[in-house]
Amino acid sequence: MLWRRFRSPVAWGETVDLFAILTVASLPWSTSLTAIFNTAFLLCMVPFLDIKAFLQSLTRPISAAPIAMFVLALVGTLWSDAAWGARFYAVGPTIKLLVLPVLLYHFQRSPRGSWIFVAFLVSCALLSVMSWLVAFYPDLALRPYDPLERGIFVKNYIDQSQEFTLCAVALAYPTALLLREKRYWLAGLLAALALSFFVNMTFVVVSRTALVTVPIMFGVFALLHLRWRSIAIISIALIAGAAIAWKASPQLRKTADTFVSDYQLYSQRNIPTSMGERLEYWRHAIQFFTQAPLAGHGTGSSQGLFERAAEDPLWTPGVRVFPNPHNQTLHVAIQWGIIGVVILYAIWISHLLLFRGDGIANWIGLLVVVQNIFTSLFNSHLFDFHEGWMYVIGVGVAGGMVIRAQQTKAKVGGAGS
Repeated sequence: MLWRRFRSPVAWGETVDLFAILTVASLPWSTSLTAIFNTAFLLCMVPFLDIKAFLQSLTRPISAAPIAMFVLALVGTLWSDAAWGARFYAVGPTIKLLVLPVLLYHFQRSPRGSWIFVAFLVSCALLSVMSWLVAFYPDLALRPYDPLERGIFVKNYIDQSQEFTLCAVALAYPTALLLREKRYWLAGLLAALALSFFVNMTFVVVSRTALVTVPIMFGVFALLHLRWRSIAIISIALIAGAAIAWKASPQLRKTADTFVSDYQLYSQRNIPTSMGERLEYWRHAIQFFTQAPLAGHGTGSSQGLFERAAEDPLWTPGVRVFPNPHNQTLHVAIQWGIIGVVILYAIWISHLLLFRGDGIANWIGLLVVVQNIFTSLFNSHLFDFHEGWMYVIGVGVAGGMVIRAQQTKAKVGGAGS
């Protein structure tokens, strides 16, 4: 029986699904486990991979654009003036994009795509519980205590806020469907779970990026899935809830106040702050781009460019030298110019177009892309490990499910005719 299962494509497919589930379940907790399970996922696909079908799938823009970004990063090492170690290190963040076409290919064949999303939701819910425990008992954390990152068990508050935001807003669609079907108990359960994520971000810790992107993500949901009357009622309820949260949570007020205070300290007193550093990076990044607008300065060149800029008297004293300008577009533009920016937006646009229909897979995929686009205004989230893998897995699994549904619909339509 073991030998039959070893030779069975179905058994290998089940094993691949298992490692995909383990990959996404471990993502909120561990970078090492995520890498290990993802490697096992890829290896288990090899024995029964349909090479011809897989290669054909790579010609679609949704797969070709991520591959083109990796190829550009690799070729970009040829005209960079950075050390070769820095050049290849800068190629690393784009390697994960090669996994996206593999996920698209596999989950257009696998019926277990929804299991991936359930596993991620459950994992984040458990992390939320752990976050509350750490908020009251800081010694439970696996990382050194930082009063600015209260309630963080592993990783950091930016990653945790990204996860909780995605889960909370994603639950809006199935909750709305259940309410229309008058399945009130299950709808209430999902609504309570979504609310628990928001409560955690309100009273424990939240990133400023999440504060900016949550209204945008809810706006996308409202425009796509609600009537104007429902939008008005829900908007009033959300404003009232936000006002209550604002009054009840000193942590939320403190986080929001830093938008203004950070800018004032930087612009009026030249004191380095988080926002001030971003403005400094963006100002110089635009200058770097104008110096080499077509193909950029090459892969891994950012570090050296910022180090030389820091020697300029106009550089704000105290601002750290950082190779990442905290903006995905500028990060790409510095290294690969207009060519890189075109490929970056081709990735986002092709994936947005993929999720134009109705259904939970379309909703989750669209939400993942929208979140990545807007958070990438303040960070290089497509290249960051955690947020980058959220994008790759989310788009890969949801995209595969959408393609699978489209193929099934086409077969049914063909058979009917």
